[in-house]
Amino acid sequence: MKIQKLTEEHRAKAYALLRRACPNSEYEAHLIQMLHENSKPLQEWVCIHTGKAIAYIAFSNAYHGRNICGLHLAPMAVSPDFQRQGVGAELMRFALRQEAIKNEALFVLGEPAYYLKFGFEHCSEPICPYDKNNAHFLSMRNAGNTCFTIGYEPEFKAAAKSPKPSNSTRTPKPKGKKRR
Repeated sequence: MKIQKLTEEHRAKAYALLRRACPNSEYEAHLIQMLHENSKPLQEWVCIHTGKAIAYIAFSNAYHGRNICGLHLAPMAVSPDFQRQGVGAELMRFALRQEAIKNEALFVLGEPAYYLKFGFEHCSEPICPYDKNNAHFLSMRNAGNTCFTIGYEPEFKAAAKSPKPSNSTRTPKPKGKKRR
């Protein structure tokens, strides 16, 4: 297992991993693809095992108005075959030690029980526009002394509005009354 910076060569593997790890959502893979296509700055790493991407983590800019105020951790994914084996934790610890990450304010919208283990803390400021009452919004190294709504790259919203793929696995519900 090798953790390395994501290169263009491994982007397709990362997109495929995001689809495997989040089978009911195209959002994560589409978001990262849009960020790449629009040349947005990302700090991202991938864990490669036997030629396959088994884990991925990305950080994008967080904004206070037009000023960068830290980094958003999103998304992080581990292949279903490697979940609950410490791969995600190892990738997280690795990323948190990297020069581009280790001194920045970090923000994550996720499961508090998981992220608290790595030093993230609940935060009431800034306000996350995607989380009512900031119940699942955590931070690390956040001064938190100014009340504002934190900003994301526009691709976060655009990816959510993108049409769902036509090869959806959901079975449509029958319309109308059931006939006997």
